[in-house]
Amino acid sequence: MAYRNGESSAARGRPRDADLERRITAAVLEILAEDGYEDVTFEAVARRCQTSKASLYRRWGAKRDMVIAAVKAGPARHSTSPLPRGTTLREDLLALARRLEGTMAAADIGTALMLLQAGLKDPELCDAIESSAGPTGARLPQAVIDAAVTRGELPAGASPFAFDEVVGSVLLLRHANGLAVDDAYLSALVDTVIIPALVASATSGTALPAGLFSGHPDTRTTDPIQEDS
Repeated sequence: MAYRNGESSAARGRPRDADLERRITAAVLEILAEDGYEDVTFEAVARRCQTSKASLYRRWGAKRDMVIAAVKAGPARHSTSPLPRGTTLREDLLALARRLEGTMAAADIGTALMLLQAGLKDPELCDAIESSAGPTGARLPQAVIDAAVTRGELPAGASPFAFDEVVGSVLLLRHANGLAVDDAYLSALVDTVIIPALVASATSGTALPAGLFSGHPDTRTTDPIQEDS
């Protein structure tokens, strides 16, 4: 039986080329780090990894899907297993922070920054990465907060803002500046910053904004500096 473009049934049924998969992943992440999310196109990726656009379209119907697959196969490759639930809030927070540290350590700093910027423009991209390649450790799941409230470790109404805003930000900055991130550092961050802030968030008296790594932070719509007329 003939197929369009001369493709045989054997070719259509053959397993994917592992080397090509690696080249595609590398090309997507390189373009993302060098030029940003907007410049990651099927044409640019095909040219970079020396394959045809058709071979990419056979795998993914949209650019977002291709980027998610590259992140999952690259920086987030160690984040695909379920995260064990701890018996205390501290254990859960440290597990999330360690998971995120592993993801950050596996990513080029340029890629991480560009992914963050892309996520700010396209919140659905962040959600898709988190659901497909996560938990990445960048967000504090509501289930962790609920369990801590049930155990009496957090007051009702605690907000994930502190975790979503701080942990990813400081890990990104420390990696960008070549600073060590070991278990002692993560423990200090959780014990002296995150847990106290989570406790305080329940009694802040105001609704806290969505954190930077929440996937849905508030976007600035006006100039923060207002000149006097």
